[in-house]
Amino acid sequence: MGNPAGNKLIQRSLGVVEAEGIVLLDAVSQIRDGKRIVQLFFRSDADTLRVFPGEGMRVLETRSIGGAMWWTCEAESSTGPLKMVFADTPVVIDPAPQETEIFGQKNCFVSIRNGETAGAVLDWLAYHVNHHGLQGAVILDRAAPGTDKGFLRKLRDGVKNLPQPCTVLLLDGATPLGHPDRPAESHPFCAPDAPGKDRMEIPPSDPWAAPLREVLIYEQIRNRFLGAARAVANIDVYDLMVEGEGSETLFDAAVAAPSGCIPLAGRHVYPWRTRKNAPATFGDHICVQFDARKLKQRWCIAPAQASDSAIWRLIRVGNVATDVKAVRLFYRYMSLRHPTPSVAKIVPKSSLVEHKPLIELARIRFGAKPVRMPEIKPEKDAGRGRAAIVTCMKNEGPFILEWLAYHRAIGFDDFLVYTNDCTDGTDTMLDLLQKRGLVQHRDNPFKESGLKPQHAALQAAESEEVMQKAGWLVCMDVDEFINIKCGDGTLDALFKAVPDANMIAMTWRLFGNADVDEYRDELITERFDRCAPEFANKPHQAWGFKTLYQNVGLFKKMGVHRPKGLNPQLWEQINWVNGSGKRLPKDIYRNAWRSTTDTYGYDLVSLNHYAVRSAESFLVKRDRGRVNHVDRDQGLAYWFRMNNNAEEETSIKRMLPKLRVEYDKLLADPEIAAIHAEAVKRHRAKIDALRETEKYTIFYKELTGPRLRKLSRLHSHFGANVFLNGPDCVPDEVVAKGPEEEFFFTIERGETNH
Repeated sequence: MGNPAGNKLIQRSLGVVEAEGIVLLDAVSQIRDGKRIVQLFFRSDADTLRVFPGEGMRVLETRSIGGAMWWTCEAESSTGPLKMVFADTPVVIDPAPQETEIFGQKNCFVSIRNGETAGAVLDWLAYHVNHHGLQGAVILDRAAPGTDKGFLRKLRDGVKNLPQPCTVLLLDGATPLGHPDRPAESHPFCAPDAPGKDRMEIPPSDPWAAPLREVLIYEQIRNRFLGAARAVANIDVYDLMVEGEGSETLFDAAVAAPSGCIPLAGRHVYPWRTRKNAPATFGDHICVQFDARKLKQRWCIAPAQASDSAIWRLIRVGNVATDVKAVRLFYRYMSLRHPTPSVAKIVPKSSLVEHKPLIELARIRFGAKPVRMPEIKPEKDAGRGRAAIVTCMKNEGPFILEWLAYHRAIGFDDFLVYTNDCTDGTDTMLDLLQKRGLVQHRDNPFKESGLKPQHAALQAAESEEVMQKAGWLVCMDVDEFINIKCGDGTLDALFKAVPDANMIAMTWRLFGNADVDEYRDELITERFDRCAPEFANKPHQAWGFKTLYQNVGLFKKMGVHRPKGLNPQLWEQINWVNGSGKRLPKDIYRNAWRSTTDTYGYDLVSLNHYAVRSAESFLVKRDRGRVNHVDRDQGLAYWFRMNNNAEEETSIKRMLPKLRVEYDKLLADPEIAAIHAEAVKRHRAKIDALRETEKYTIFYKELTGPRLRKLSRLHSHFGANVFLNGPDCVPDEVVAKGPEEEFFFTIERGETNH
């Protein structure tokens, strides 16, 4: 095809010298005021206290950039190699001549290639040459020399075909520049938005391809090649600048900036899907994360306009104030740096939405036909419909009727209950309630599925007609009571207060044992009226929430705290409010399960969480084990965290008359009453049996002792690590303080006690 613009690829190498574990990355020589000045750039792990200049060479200045040393030296000889000593080993360095004239007064990029294909680099060059006035680029090739000859050949041939003049210099080096303890940057573990990193099998470290550590390389490139350029932008070969509306390029903006430097801000972009057996291209990327907040920082500088003290770094220029009003945007094409067969390996697909400018860019600038997201339309809002609860139970016999009666009283229509391994009559009660048409009872399939009990139940519930046809859904436990504070305390009053909401986060209010030790067959909501204050951001569990949500297909599946598997095409349809009716931010839509100082609210609804009940009932709860975290004990640390008796809270008691009406209806059935009485009897018998054992005698004495009783009123004075460690970490002198005193106590992070 010829070479219409006369372009060619220039190749250069770092002048690496290594001895005694000391690595010199490069040496650059120039004549300044008639003297030979040599810049030495060391790798960040070099112990330069063991480096000595040779005869005829003296050190003028030393600097540290990103942990790496940069020496400015004067040499007596005007040309030729120089002698130095690394530790006890003599070495010879051959400084490269400064070649800033190659890029003199050109608009340039300084960029890194770390595995991207030659085709991607050529597309990158052509796009910026054609649409952003690019005239030159120094590309640091991170590959080990000689390992990617096909890339070099294709790049050399492709540069000749660039439509406009562009000087391209490829710089390599005989030493790795990445973090020595990290895997290749291409691996999903190094992708910043990748899900499930805690479950990944991390490959061995690969400093040749790991994320860049040696940020001093930017100053080396400036001194050797780019110091005389008109303007230099720092973006990598998988970044594309966004086209502006006017004719001014980013280089023009840097020249015009008062400081000679402008910031660049980058947004991660992704394909929805790449085609099978085909590498990802710029034209495949049409999606952004709808809930992404942070932008990647880079810069563009006009060396002649900027301060002489400017220091080029990876994400900013030191000693220079950037003109934030002149910020330019770029896209970072993540599947080019992190290629995987499945995009889901490097980003949660539930976060991706199509971005119209990217679709237009793919089609117009790259002639691409990217794979589009499937279109999903929200299901028609059928109004309130039936409200349903799905729950799991194990040995909750004495507490079922109150919980059922209460939630029937406030307006719930359907109850789907999964149980396993019950010995106290829970199954018998639920089977009878199912016969009476009051609940639907199922065996929990967790043993066959291999899932945790709660997760197995939710998975099974998704195929149940009662859940599929429900208008509103919530997953909650039998020790949780929805406390609606508006109107007449019913669901209809809540829906009227937030008519546009389709999701309502109900934040826990942790209720303690109110100093009640003995179990009696009395209403939980009447007997226990002390709890955490509204502002209770510690322990971590205190502000957990459960979500009452409209069943209109916004999410793919049920979740313990909130529905999971967001259909991202519908994210703008979400109107998720907190317990005060305040709209919640989009960054919680995918994963949040607890409230924060910005998102908690109790004005309209809270979820009263009676996690401990009486001290005697807690013995049975501990012996039974947990519904979801089956491998965790419920010992003193759990009691300490969840037993908060800081203040009195009686708002739910206004519902007692309605509750009693429903409760009495249930007990009017002789069979229900008999099974309830038997469950109470078994619960009492279990308590007595446990209290006869040495283990639980000691445990009960600790639960009911003055120390833990006092601690239940001091939670607001403790740091998060205190709750992770448990009550034994609190000194007696702290326990002796009064709740009204002003003090704060915490400890260093240690092993978590459950």
